[in-house]
Amino acid sequence: MTDHPLPGDRSAEAPGARRPRTTTRDPELLTRRLTAWLGTRLPGARARGATVPDANGMSSETLLFDIDHPDPPEAACALRLAADPAAYCVFPRYDMARQYRTMRLVAARTDVPVPRTLWLEEDPAHLGAPFFVMSRAAGRVPPDVMPYTYEGNWLHGATDTERDRLEADSVAVLARLHGQVPLAEAGFLATPGTGGALIRHVEVQRAYYSWVVDGRPRSPLIERGFAWLADHWPSDPGETVLSWGDARIGNIVYDGFAPAAVLDWEMAALGPRELDLGWMVYLHRFFQDLAEGSGQRGLPGFLRRDRVESRYARLTGHPPRDMEFHTLYAALRHAIVMLRVAYRRIHFGEAPAPADADALILHRDTLEAMLAGRYW
Repeated sequence: MTDHPLPGDRSAEAPGARRPRTTTRDPELLTRRLTAWLGTRLPGARARGATVPDANGMSSETLLFDIDHPDPPEAACALRLAADPAAYCVFPRYDMARQYRTMRLVAARTDVPVPRTLWLEEDPAHLGAPFFVMSRAAGRVPPDVMPYTYEGNWLHGATDTERDRLEADSVAVLARLHGQVPLAEAGFLATPGTGGALIRHVEVQRAYYSWVVDGRPRSPLIERGFAWLADHWPSDPGETVLSWGDARIGNIVYDGFAPAAVLDWEMAALGPRELDLGWMVYLHRFFQDLAEGSGQRGLPGFLRRDRVESRYARLTGHPPRDMEFHTLYAALRHAIVMLRVAYRRIHFGEAPAPADADALILHRDTLEAMLAGRYW
């Protein structure tokens, strides 16, 4: 399993850009404490070859290790550890039990490939925060830094036919997830509050934004985005399903060009199908716009909105609706994450504080164009 920076990582701006701090933890101490804990779950076992990936994220952290034991449940493992509260976290809460339960539900009730979950530890005394351990999937992941839309990586260098297969199979992951998980078994993902699932989902994002700007400059652009959502609310949000949440190809391990493992379930929720579709389409556009802005051609024919919509409709019989709303909502959600990541960099002295908070949103022009109805 490989973890990647959140899409708001501004190190994707240009080659050689200084990467933001992603952890405040000591990897060697973490490894020693993991070995001590592992012995309580599998007597005689040791963690061997533990490494923190170079592209470790700024949200939950990942530790890769092998289990040294005569009969391990899995030899190659990955550990997902809740963010260090002292590290100016990207999100206000990290519910590792919720992620663990979501992965187990998807594994049990769908044919969507997810890593095998092994252990959940909710006591923070062992590693400083709750965590869970799962199998480590073999394969390759479209890179975020530098983004796969830039030249010099395996996906950019693939043929059109190979990318078409990857696109089709990735959209099929969403179709299968949405169609196979019984909603009654996913009730633990329901957001407290009143109204439908989409209303509750947006209210959670409003609360997240309020948390991000607490004591910091507010973003007029993000606030205009929330007002636009209210003015363009779907007349019928559609069926509620289990939404992956971070539905992008950078969170899939591929065996060749076929999905081998679907990762990162910390944003899973209940909501309409279009939440995941809008996120998949928009996150590609984010990287495509970065490439074009740097003078590269990128991958303009890949993960186009019309193709994603038509593929999903053929697979499910559900033509996506209100996609202008959902792609803008995805861009708005991304903007909130980017604002928090930028404030995190300012907190650690890695970047100066600008006079205009909206200048911290790398896709500001995209969101402005969406609000004006001239992006698509």
